[in-house]
Amino acid sequence: MRFGKHLFDFYLNSSIHVALSVFALSWLTLIEYQIPFDANVLFFIFFASIAGYNFVKFFGLAKFHHRSLSRWLKIIQILSFICLMFMSFFAFQLQMETIMYLSVFALITCLYAIPFLPKSFYFDKQQNLRNVSGLKVYVIALVWAGVTVLIPLINNNRLLDVTVVWVFLQRFLLVLALMLPFEIRDMQFDSLKLATIPQKIGIKNTKIMGVILACLFFGLEFFISEKIADNLLIQLIVAVLVMLSILFASRRQGKYYSGFWVESIPIFWLLLTLLFG
Repeated sequence: MRFGKHLFDFYLNSSIHVALSVFALSWLTLIEYQIPFDANVLFFIFFASIAGYNFVKFFGLAKFHHRSLSRWLKIIQILSFICLMFMSFFAFQLQMETIMYLSVFALITCLYAIPFLPKSFYFDKQQNLRNVSGLKVYVIALVWAGVTVLIPLINNNRLLDVTVVWVFLQRFLLVLALMLPFEIRDMQFDSLKLATIPQKIGIKNTKIMGVILACLFFGLEFFISEKIADNLLIQLIVAVLVMLSILFASRRQGKYYSGFWVESIPIFWLLLTLLFG
């Protein structure tokens, strides 16, 4: 039982679960545009998500404490390196235009973790986008929306028309809403200088904002295309789940509330779509 818990914690801490969520949203884009399963782009996104998230989470720690890293963190480093190799393999299968767009999001990810800003733009010792006041959730939502919407379409030569803009905005709002339970959870740890959404407007107003974002996420579906009833119902279920995850979020939420259950919503959305869409 204890081994199972350690394994599950490793599954979460090594970013495999969040990578599955990114994978799920990317696959949903292919389904949305009736594009066949593109293994190259989807597995690239999956392995790149593991490597990228672990880089962002552990960059500073590995840089300054590499000799005293705990055993589990060393294993995560090894896993990240293996994922980097797989990512490189699938990258060679992608179109050059896809690589060009990916480089933009890769740069944003690097700047999110690596110190580069002058002192006038940051509040702490870490001179990176992650620590710019109030910017974190919007950077994450931008990268997720770009990778899960634009990259699968570009790699399959789909025209980036106005409907893609709506899908991009819809995905941006979804990720932004899904970030709010994490923001509420981290209030007890975040510096006040981070100016996170709950710090600026309070938990109650953050939850109201989250409900509005979830409603906008569902409402935008009517601007994208004509939907059959089953697909609209799935979209509504996802929107309600997002609302509930925000409304029941608290500063002292359970250990797996955000890190597992909230991040499982995109995976559940994909499963519903594959089964009933």
